[in-house]
Amino acid sequence: MRVCFYTLGCKVNQNETGALAQLFEQNGFTVVEEKDGADVYVVNSCTVTNFGDQKSRKWLRRAKRENPGAVTVLTRRRSRKKPLKLKKPMW
Repeated sequence: MRVCFYTLGCKVNQNETGALAQLFEQNGFTVVEEKDGADVYVVNSCTVTNFGDQKSRKWLRRAKRENPGAVTVLTRRRSRKKPLKLKKPMW
């Protein structure tokens, strides 16, 4: 299976994405670029700002539209004061 990562945010997020990629690889996944298509799309986002939330949702929607059978995952660092608001389920 193939997995693709998209990371927004600080160096902590970059490091977390690297750790996630290693875990996926240890479990038989191949990490690929977005252009190559994947079975799983993971966004690791620091969504303290509205812009970060917007970019995360946009990327996940596009990944799902272009790969309808794929699994999409959002993991993030966030402000406790600002929960993520989805207008509708993304699946």
